[in-house]
Amino acid sequence: MHDSTQEKLPDTAQRVADLLRAIGHDKPVVMLPETGKTSAEAAAGLGCSVAEIAKSIVFRRLSDDAAVMVVASGANRVDEKKVAAIVGALGKADAKFVKERIGYAIGGVCPIGHLQKTVMLVDEDLLKLDSVWAAAGHPHAVFNLTPQQLVKMTGAPVADVALKTTA
Repeated sequence: MHDSTQEKLPDTAQRVADLLRAIGHDKPVVMLPETGKTSAEAAAGLGCSVAEIAKSIVFRRLSDDAAVMVVASGANRVDEKKVAAIVGALGKADAKFVKERIGYAIGGVCPIGHLQKTVMLVDEDLLKLDSVWAAAGHPHAVFNLTPQQLVKMTGAPVADVALKTTA
């Protein structure tokens, strides 16, 4: 009998699934029928709020060319100035930089399993939520976890990184 829940994952998503299993994470990698490239698309596909999407935004630190990843609530825009105040001056990270340093294509950047050491921060607003969805290495792949699990998995400090709009 064919078990449709065990469809073969794309290689990068399988790598994330194996990593999650290795660290004892109890939630599977889920493939969305539609792309989850944007927080809004992912939220629509999962039936959750945009805030519950833990999006990974990658910058390039100018001083040493290190990759800097901010895992932020999908509802927030990342304030580059706040991030730079914590980690140092930032530049844009293009698709090639992200793929080479992190190991995933933009649209499926996972907060774990990076090719090289990554400077990371977790958006404090995620900690207000019961659970979040993060990309699992592929634009259609996501996995569910608690904000506390995210912090533990990444070892990243929690910081105020959201752009606050003034009323």
